[in-house]
Amino acid sequence: MSTFEKITVDIAVELGSAQMPIYQLLRMGRGAVIALDTSEDDDVTILANNMPVAHGQVILRGERVGVSITDVMLRPIEKRVNDSVKKLRFVEHGPTPEHEPKQEQDPAPE
Repeated sequence: MSTFEKITVDIAVELGSAQMPIYQLLRMGRGAVIALDTSEDDDVTILANNMPVAHGQVILRGERVGVSITDVMLRPIEKRVNDSVKKLRFVEHGPTPEHEPKQEQDPAPE
């Protein structure tokens, strides 16, 4: 098994959301129902490591519940760049980290 195959990802499915006052939440007991802001035909959001990655429809197969993916979300390019990776740029004396100021030579006196 390669190193890549050993990576695990936590998958979660978000059915919907709701807002309520804290006192109402604290009064809820077993069997209480929380009304969500979605209907049964709305897509659910699929999260990988708490990041939205796709949308899907809830399906039932016997006694099992699953999600059929309907749309894969593409991350914007700025979200794909890892901030911990330093970008390099080439200057006359070789590559330097992008955040360091470029050393410029003073123009020759005329």
